[in-house]
Amino acid sequence: MSPFTTPAPRRGGLSEHARLLRCVQGIQERSVRAVPWEPDTVGLPDGGSDSALARINDVAFYANARDEVAALAGVCADLLRLHRPEEREGADGHRCGGCRQTWPCPTFAELARLLG
Repeated sequence: MSPFTTPAPRRGGLSEHARLLRCVQGIQERSVRAVPWEPDTVGLPDGGSDSALARINDVAFYANARDEVAALAGVCADLLRLHRPEEREGADGHRCGGCRQTWPCPTFAELARLLG
């Protein structure tokens, strides 16, 4: 199971949209609270390793991961807030409040696929 999702809700539970939005908001909150990673706090190759380039790449990845994860989660949350089912159902069924396409719209469907 993807780390981004939880099992389908029981009857009366959260919609798929609400569940995904709650998930990415949780990722945002955790990444904001996270302590930036330092070379001493992660499993990096020893300084005497033959792969100095791997060590440099790992340090760069870890140094930026907190901010990059927060930014990506923010984009996902913004997209989910925009692409949500309208509160009322029209004559032609449910529509997306952001793009006005039939619900679930392609944007939400792709987010659900990627996060699910």
